[in-house]
Amino acid sequence: MDPNENPEPRSNNSKVLLWVALVAVLLGINGVLFYLNQQKGQKNEELTTEVKAKDSKLEEQIKQYEALKADFERQSQELQGLGLSNDSLVAKIATVNADLLKLRSFKAGSFSIAQQNLFKQRAVNLEGQLRKKDDDIAQLKKDNETLYTETTTLKERQNKLSDTISTIARTNQELSEKVSVASRLQSENIKVAIITSKNKEQDDDQDEFKARRVEKVKVTFNLSRNDVSPKETKAIYMRILEPDGAALYNLSTGGGTFTVDGQEAFYTQKQDVVYDNSKQNLDFVYAKGAEYKKGLHTVELYESGQLMGKTTFTLK
Repeated sequence: MDPNENPEPRSNNSKVLLWVALVAVLLGINGVLFYLNQQKGQKNEELTTEVKAKDSKLEEQIKQYEALKADFERQSQELQGLGLSNDSLVAKIATVNADLLKLRSFKAGSFSIAQQNLFKQRAVNLEGQLRKKDDDIAQLKKDNETLYTETTTLKERQNKLSDTISTIARTNQELSEKVSVASRLQSENIKVAIITSKNKEQDDDQDEFKARRVEKVKVTFNLSRNDVSPKETKAIYMRILEPDGAALYNLSTGGGTFTVDGQEAFYTQKQDVVYDNSKQNLDFVYAKGAEYKKGLHTVELYESGQLMGKTTFTLK
């Protein structure tokens, strides 16, 4: 080498290479830092997305449990409306309330996958129970409607039957009354005669007799035909009313009391007759045992408390 040559160019090249290497190192470091920052940003973004997803799942589960609670409360009210109670529904509502408290207690992003799956499965089970209970309630309502319809129909039939029975009873009552009226006996050919103290019988077409001669009063008549009246023993009563309206009455001569138009009345004599619908003849002979009053006397004949006929005679 020529000692007179200048070494400066080599020195300058070394410096240039040094600067190039330094720049390359800096660029490399910046690239690494940029890459790391990118990775960190991406990871933060993924964490944020995961937290948001967890929060979204949590809100979704809370809404699902709130809906379950509302449905179970609805079912409880429907059962109460049907007049029923169900302790299992009360227990389910309490369980859902407890789960809601747990769900609302989770902090942002703390709702893990395991917890999500747990509450999701519990919700699925509760929804299955809810659907089954809805089916049961629907069947109960249907049964109640059927029972209501049957009860209403039965009441209508009972009302119609009651009306029919009432109509029949009323008709029977009317018929019974008509039969009762139709079966009443009537007397025919009522005649009055007197028997004197000499035991002589006298009659008078004018039915007028001298009082001083009367020892006994004899009333004769016959029972009219009546095909409705049963053939049985009939109690026939005779009343002799004096001019002042008082009935001749003496226990020793066969008198007593009976009911006429719902009131007690005295009768003069009574006899039991087996009615045979043959227009049979009957007679009463009455002895007062004292002097008879002068004036118009009335004879009344009764059967079963009903007036059969009457006539009058005068003592003068």
